[in-house]
Amino acid sequence: MRIESGQIARQAGGSVLIKYGDTSILATACASAKPLEGIDFLPMQVEYREKHYAGGKIPGGFFKREAKPTDAEVLISRLTDRPIRPLIPKSYSHELQVMLTTMSYDFENTPDVIAAVGASAALLLSPVPFSEPLASVKIGYIDGEFVLNPTAEQMKSSDLDLIVSGVKDKICMIEGGSNFVPEKIILEALNVAMQGINEIVELQLELADAFDNSYEVVEKESLSKDIETDITSKYQQRIDSIFDLETKQERDDAYNAIADEAVAGYEEDEDTQKHIKAFVKEMFKSTVRQNVLKNKTRVDGRKLDEIRPITIVPSILPRVHGSALFTRGETQAIAVTTLGSSKDEQIIDSMSDDYKKSFLLHYNFPPYSVGETGRIGFTGRREIGHGHLAERSLKPILPPSEEFPYTVRIVSEITESNGSSSMASVCGGSLALMNAGVPIKEHVAGIAMGLIIEGNDYAVLSDILGTEDFLGDMDFKVAGTKDGISAIQLDLKVPGISMEVLENALEQARTGRLHILDEMNKAIDKPNDLSPYAPQIDSFSIPKDKIGALIGPGGKNIKAIQEESGCDVNIDDDGIVSVSGSGRDVLDNAIAKIKAIVEDPKVGTVFDGTVTKIMDFGAFVEFAPGREGLVHISHIAWERVNKVDDVLKKGDKVKIKLHEIDKQGRLNFSIKLLLEKPQS
Repeated sequence: MRIESGQIARQAGGSVLIKYGDTSILATACASAKPLEGIDFLPMQVEYREKHYAGGKIPGGFFKREAKPTDAEVLISRLTDRPIRPLIPKSYSHELQVMLTTMSYDFENTPDVIAAVGASAALLLSPVPFSEPLASVKIGYIDGEFVLNPTAEQMKSSDLDLIVSGVKDKICMIEGGSNFVPEKIILEALNVAMQGINEIVELQLELADAFDNSYEVVEKESLSKDIETDITSKYQQRIDSIFDLETKQERDDAYNAIADEAVAGYEEDEDTQKHIKAFVKEMFKSTVRQNVLKNKTRVDGRKLDEIRPITIVPSILPRVHGSALFTRGETQAIAVTTLGSSKDEQIIDSMSDDYKKSFLLHYNFPPYSVGETGRIGFTGRREIGHGHLAERSLKPILPPSEEFPYTVRIVSEITESNGSSSMASVCGGSLALMNAGVPIKEHVAGIAMGLIIEGNDYAVLSDILGTEDFLGDMDFKVAGTKDGISAIQLDLKVPGISMEVLENALEQARTGRLHILDEMNKAIDKPNDLSPYAPQIDSFSIPKDKIGALIGPGGKNIKAIQEESGCDVNIDDDGIVSVSGSGRDVLDNAIAKIKAIVEDPKVGTVFDGTVTKIMDFGAFVEFAPGREGLVHISHIAWERVNKVDDVLKKGDKVKIKLHEIDKQGRLNFSIKLLLEKPQS
C-alpha cells in the first residue's frame, strides 16, 4: 500500500492518491469556508465513484458515460462514511465533502478495502478536526486459514467476506457476510483485522508527519448554569415518568410537550431556544443511559436481553407468489417473494465486469412507517444499504440454480418502524421464501444489538428500539441460522470498542437469534408447494457444441420454439438451458422440441411435425426447428397412395413416428404406424 500527496488536487483541503497493487483511488477532503448556521449534526457528504476507464472499459447504455451512482458505489460510500463520522466532532458545522474516485483497477485488489483509508489520509492532511487515523481491511477465510486483504480471485473460495474498520487497537465498523461461520471464527477474524488496521494507521501517521495539518478546536456553545438548573428542577421528574408509557407515540408526545414548555418565554431569543432544546434532549439521553447502566431498565421496561413480542402471518397477500407479515414490537415488515425466469435477471455494468444477478432484495421505508410525511423520490442510501444487508443475509440459504432455476426477488415493505427494520426484512424475507415454495432448508433470522457505555461500565441491549439506537453507542446487526452467521454489520457512535464488548454482544445476539428462529419455525417450518401463480421452470444442460444448432441462424430455431410453445427459452455460454412457461404441458412441449434439436432421436419416438417439401417418393417433415426427415410414400397411410400430394400438402401439421435410422444416418418417419391398422 502506498499513499502519496502533493502532486494531484493541490487546491483541495486534503488530497492523497492511494495505491494498492495497481488499484488507485484519488481521495480528497474539502470543507466550506464558513460554518452552516442552525444545525446540530455533522454536514458531511462522502461520495465514492468508479470510472469505467479504470478497468479499461467503455460504459454501456445509450449515453456511454458514467451516470447516477450504482448500488455498489452507494454501498462503498456508506462503508466509508459510517466509521469516519464518529471521529469528527458533532460541533463541527462546516459543510464537508469527501470524494473518492477509483482511477485504476487491477482486477485483484478491490477498491472497497482502501476507500476508507484514502478518506482518512485526506482528512488527516486537511484543516478538519479529524481526531485520529482510521484504516479498513478485508478478511477472508479460505481452507481454514485467515487471509488479510485477499484478492478478488481468492474471495471466490472464501467462507468469509468481512470488511473491518478501526483506529489503533479499536474496532469502529464491521460489514460483511459469511457461509454460516460460527461466532468464534468471527472473533478470531477481528483479531487478525486489528493487526492489519494498526499497520495502516502507522503508515498514515508517518505521512501526516510531513505536513502541517493543524486545525482549530471547535468549542460548543452552552446554556448558562442558572437556566440548566431551572430546567432540571422543573422537568427531570417528568422525563423520568416517560418510561412508564407503553408506546413509542406516547413517549414521543410526552417528550415533545416537555421540550415545547421548556422554551416558552424565550421566543425572542432563538439561540437560547435552540440550546434549551439541546439540553432537554441531553437530559433525556442521560436518563435513558443511566437507567440502563444502573437500574438495568430499558425505555419500554424490558430486560437487557429480552426480545419484543413476535407475531407472524404467512400468505398475507393472496395472489403473490409468496408473502409474510412479520411484526416484532412496533417494527413490522411485509415481505413479498416473486419468482421469475432467467430473463428477469439484473444485468450489472460495472468497471470490473458485466454480470447477472438472479437474487434481488429491495427494501422500502415509506414515511408513514414512523407516522410522518416526507418526499417520495429516488431510493435513498439508507434503503439501498438496508436492502443489501438483508440480501446478503439470505443469499447463502438459496438453492443453487441447477436445483432451482428461478430468478428470485424479495421486496420488504416496512409498514411500521421502531428499531431494526432491516432485521425484520431478513426474518420476513426468509418466511416469504418458504411461503413461495423456494426449497430452502432452514430459516435465517436477524437481530439488532445496542450498547450503552460509560468508561469501563457498559450494557449490551438485545433487539433495540429506535430511541435506544438514537441515544445509544452502537447498532450491531447479526443475521444467521442456528449454526452460524450469514451477515454482520456494526456501526458505532463512539471512537471504537474493545474485543470484550464485541464478544459479549455476539453471544447475546446468538441467544436472541435462536429465540426468533423458534418463533419463525412455529409459523412455517418447511417450504410450501410452489405457488400456482409462479411460472413453471425447468433447467438442464446441453453439449456446448449444440448451442449453435439450438439457437439457429439469426436465432431462428429458438424463436420458433418460443412462438410455437408459448414458453421462454434462455441458454447461457455453458450450455445451461432454462425453459419457463405457464404450465407443465407447454413446458414439456418446449423441452421436447429442444431435445429433438440437440439430441439424436431414438427409434420409436413420436413427434409433432410440419410438412416442408413434397416429393414423388414421399414428404419431408420438420420435426424440430432446423431438423427434418423423410416420410416415404409407403408410410403415409396403410392404403396404397398413388401421389403424395393427394394426401399431404406443404405446411400440413402431422404426427410422425421415427421407425428407422438408416446406415447413412438418415431419419425415416412414419405416419401410418400411428394410425389404426385396417383388418383387411
